Amino acid sequence: MGATRDSTLLDPQQLMADLQRQLAERTAQRDAALARETAVAAERDEALEQQAAVVAERDEALAREIATAEVLQVINASPGDLAPVFDAMLEKAMRLCEASVGILWTYNGGTFQSPAQYRVPQPYTEFLAQRSAQPPFDERTAFGRLVAGEDLMQFLDVAAEEGYREHPAARALVELVGVRTMVVAALRRDGKLLGCITAYRQEVRPFTEKQITLLQNFAAQAVIAMENARLITETREALEQQTATAEVLGVINSSPGDLAPVFDAMLEKAMRLCEADFGAFCLFGSESFRVIATRGLPTALNDLLLQGDLPIHLGGIPDRLRRGEVIE
Repeated sequence: MGATRDSTLLDPQQLMADLQRQLAERTAQRDAALARETAVAAERDEALEQQAAVVAERDEALAREIATAEVLQVINASPGDLAPVFDAMLEKAMRLCEASVGILWTYNGGTFQSPAQYRVPQPYTEFLAQRSAQPPFDERTAFGRLVAGEDLMQFLDVAAEEGYREHPAARALVELVGVRTMVVAALRRDGKLLGCITAYRQEVRPFTEKQITLLQNFAAQAVIAMENARLITETREALEQQTATAEVLGVINSSPGDLAPVFDAMLEKAMRLCEADFGAFCLFGSESFRVIATRGLPTALNDLLLQGDLPIHLGGIPDRLRRGEVIE
């Protein structure tokens, strides 16, 4: 009887120990299961993030390809006409680069012009119309650095740049457009500066490397379009010159010994090729010039010139021509 009572007294303690052990084992099992679930969830989230990144990259690549194809379509539809090409190119570039405002500039060796603009506020458009960017260009400005040879620049905050208050163009960007961050990509062919594309943001937010590379790609496309337009224009002009020469030769062959229709045809072709509004064909004698053909002149002036020889005044254009000067 005594042994039975002792065993009975010990049973609750043993039972408590067993319960604690079981609780510890189950807690460990639960924690291990939670850890496995957390790891699985983390792997799932990482896989989803990678998938989302792949999808985003694919969508970006598709958007770039579509934009490039659309620009090429405009180029093919407008041979030699750069205006619609620049507009389409700038719109695609600014949209893909997440820029608020954009301008495509051309440079002719003396001034910068803006043939294409994207969402430029009217006050700044009026500001540009009132002035042109002419040399000398300050090396603290984007244009100055472009002329000096740089191809790519990013200004994190235009308002914080050195010399911001000293340059009206920089002040106008901030005050009239609200520009803060700006990136500039040069247009160059064989090292020669042809212009640039500028992308602006109205908040301080730097452009990513991908966006900058994309902007440079559009700049390269702009250079190709400009070169194609130049070649097309040169070919067209050469063809027009050849046609005009052939037409003059036709007049010569059809009017043997009669110079009047020949001179008239020459003047008409020359004025058309040079896009002149009016002109006169003169012959030089021993002491004077004689007008033998005119086009587009007012009646009174035309009658006056055809009345007789033109006197040669010292220092005048006839006198300079007589002395062998080439007047441009």
